[in-house]
Amino acid sequence: MSITLGQRPLYEVKAGLFKGLSHPLRIRILELLSMSPERPVADLQAETGLEASHLSQHLAVLRRNRLVVSERRASSVYYRLAYPEVGELLTIARRLLLHVVADDGERVADAASLPALGPSA
Repeated sequence: MSITLGQRPLYEVKAGLFKGLSHPLRIRILELLSMSPERPVADLQAETGLEASHLSQHLAVLRRNRLVVSERRASSVYYRLAYPEVGELLTIARRLLLHVVADDGERVADAASLPALGPSA
């Protein structure tokens, strides 16, 4: 089955969602956002250890691909997941990860030590 001209833009949007998920630090940012309704940039920077410019670049990719939304309040910018389904996707990805590493004892232990995902997930 080939993709029609009308379907192509939808597949491009879908690919953009996966592009937003295609970096380990962006996944970690999304996990952090899944743990609370919203977080200020300063919290995300402290949790990830990223320089402000690098965090900003990752957040821009997530915003551009509609995985997160931001809101400026006074001198702070707050981020949250754009949709609850992003958290659900993280939970499913975590379960899939556990299946993928099931035969590798060291990785299973590493996966088991990952921080819990939040209520949005």
